[in-house]
Amino acid sequence: MKRVLIGLLALTAASAVSAQRGVTDNEIVVGGMHDLSGVFSAFSVPAVRAAQQYFAEVNAEGGVHGRRIRYIVEDHGYQVPRAVQASNKLVNRDRVFAMLMNMGTPHNLAAFRVMDRQDVPNLFPLALSRQMQEEGAFNRRFVYSSSYYHQVRTALEWMAEEKGIERLCIMYIPSDFGEEVHQASKDVAENTSMSLVAATSHRPDESDFSGTLSRLRSRDCELVVLAVAIRPIISVMATARDMGWDDVKFMVSPAGFHSAVAAAPGGVTEGLYGPAAGEDIYSRIDEPAVAEWVEAYRKAHGERPNTGAALGRTIAEVFVRGLEAAGRDLTVDSLVAALETLDYEDPISGARVVMNADNHEAISGVYVSQVQNGVWNLVEVLEQR
Repeated sequence: MKRVLIGLLALTAASAVSAQRGVTDNEIVVGGMHDLSGVFSAFSVPAVRAAQQYFAEVNAEGGVHGRRIRYIVEDHGYQVPRAVQASNKLVNRDRVFAMLMNMGTPHNLAAFRVMDRQDVPNLFPLALSRQMQEEGAFNRRFVYSSSYYHQVRTALEWMAEEKGIERLCIMYIPSDFGEEVHQASKDVAENTSMSLVAATSHRPDESDFSGTLSRLRSRDCELVVLAVAIRPIISVMATARDMGWDDVKFMVSPAGFHSAVAAAPGGVTEGLYGPAAGEDIYSRIDEPAVAEWVEAYRKAHGERPNTGAALGRTIAEVFVRGLEAAGRDLTVDSLVAALETLDYEDPISGARVVMNADNHEAISGVYVSQVQNGVWNLVEVLEQR
């Protein structure tokens, strides 16, 4: 009788594990919808590579509690309809346990309905709009840092106080991301000595900014906020230099804080400011852990990592630490509870990762950096836990 009871308990435990979608005795399946071919591929492609590399290292050591991590990635090309298709495929066909590092604000928002119906958590998307936590089930949402709005507003308030900026302008993509940065700029203008004297919207793939910059120059802009994609940021800065407009400052949102921007050919982005949740990897290259990871990534992929890769590496470690803390009996609830206990220093960004039941931001600091000699160098830490 005792053996029968033990057998029944073992069968019940095995059934509980198999009942959790995306989790088997030897595997955890997670998904991600990314921009592998569009305007923000400079973030998604290296982020995926770095995450897959980290998961491969974990899997080679036996995985997490005996389970290997399989990360299935779909390309949406920064198009919302394709993002909906990708999320449907990952959630309903692949039956992933969680969605990890989804790229794009409107793309995540459109996919929430699919994920929520199946109780699939949205973990650390490559999008920082406030809706990432505010829309839908809060306890199923985690982000890697504070919102675009918070970081841009904090940095602009610092620019007003420390740099004496009075005439503010903004160039932005008319999407959820761009509108949030635009709103931060308007709110700062209402509550500081700054005035928002011009705002222009742009297509994500726009490349000719000569007319816009001429108009902004005529408005005597002292600071221009750029809430556009990576290539347009570089084009804007190059056009301003060619115009001889050298008495203006530029600042990007966290979406523009990218090592490719800092290392733009000809040094066209020198002097550019940008807020982020940590320091750039190349300003920390003397740190042994950073140097070791940079070299390992270079050997694996034939190129040096950029900011997108650093995000992928950081997020992959947060996820793995959460899985480890959740234990062998892995469920969505146990993962959420485990993530809410994490507290450690990220070896790549140098920032502190800490979460709890009331805070699902992995990193909450605001670090303002400036491009100097082709590298983002830290200027000021405005918030730090």
